[in-house]
Amino acid sequence: MNDQRSAGDVLEDDPVGRLKVFVYELPLKYNKKIVGRDARCLNHMFAAEIFMHRFLLTSAVRTLNPEEADWFYTPVYTTCDLTPNGLPLPFKSPRVMRSAIQFISTNWPYWNRTEGADHFFLVPHDFGACFHYQEEKAIQRGILPLLKKATLVQTFGQENHVCLKEGSIIIPPYAPPQKMQAHMITPDTPRSIFVYFRGLFYDVGNDPEGGYYARGARASLWENFKNNPLFDISTEHPTTYYEDMQRAVFCLCPLGWAPWSPRLVEGVVFGCIPVIIADDIVLPFADAIPWEEIGVFVAEKDVPNLDTILTNIPIDVILRKQRLLANPSMKQAMLFPQPAQPGDAFHQILNGLARKLPHDKSIYLKPGERTLNWTAGPKGDLKPW
Repeated sequence: MNDQRSAGDVLEDDPVGRLKVFVYELPLKYNKKIVGRDARCLNHMFAAEIFMHRFLLTSAVRTLNPEEADWFYTPVYTTCDLTPNGLPLPFKSPRVMRSAIQFISTNWPYWNRTEGADHFFLVPHDFGACFHYQEEKAIQRGILPLLKKATLVQTFGQENHVCLKEGSIIIPPYAPPQKMQAHMITPDTPRSIFVYFRGLFYDVGNDPEGGYYARGARASLWENFKNNPLFDISTEHPTTYYEDMQRAVFCLCPLGWAPWSPRLVEGVVFGCIPVIIADDIVLPFADAIPWEEIGVFVAEKDVPNLDTILTNIPIDVILRKQRLLANPSMKQAMLFPQPAQPGDAFHQILNGLARKLPHDKSIYLKPGERTLNWTAGPKGDLKPW
């Protein structure tokens, strides 16, 4: 289906009745048991894979009859192997994913019919299905070969990048909706902070030389504006972080190791104009959210001029962006609430899948036909999980 409507027009679409999803029942070692071992996975920014599974189990689009399904979903959690600091280790992820695909292709006929072309997977790692947190290594690895034909639902989005394949659905990172709700302040609170940012400027542990992390953009922010009174920027993460965002006009959303971060979600939810500093970023639900109208885009090389760029934005443009950000459906689309709400991120994912229907007949293979190479990729990925 070719949808010609502009961003914003499709934000309130209802996917129910437009697609049917079959949820594979996998052994619990692929999902529930993983969370049972480390409950921190429920609150980190990669948690969409868990909540999407829970949502689909009770969703009106779920079908128990695989013969009538438009899409097949494999509930496998690949970001739940955490370091003591709570960061996901991607090293086992390719093996977990391969093992899950082996399981569904052995126990049901549907994967083999299309080699996954009517299947979708959530891969919310830093660089999606490239399964590495360092870009260089991610590029080296590339997308897991078995996922070549599947639709990937991922937080990572960057144009012309090996870790983003055509047809992927870009989603916001998970931000805990109840926690954000608990920090809401009255909407008429004056926005007395001009520019706000809390986070790392350097990642000394992983980038001792400096300049590799965030392609130098965060370092440039600090060097240029640490003493500028218009900029409230720091590495300190105060308990009033969410309240401060609601008192700020602009919230900086610079790239880190990957171009995306939860600040995008926080900016939209708290009505703080997101200043997106990440060249070539592909933003979440860009076919539904009018990012150009609600955000400000600044090229990484222009960070030293950020004060001039922001102070030169006319007040009527700022007010228009703030009015658009105040639209509840804009905020709803960025969140994964429990229970789900109409128009939320779960529904935006389903809308994205519905807009890809009907599948082209060319996705169906002839009996016995195989095109995917099951032994491609790094040797370590081929070890059984």
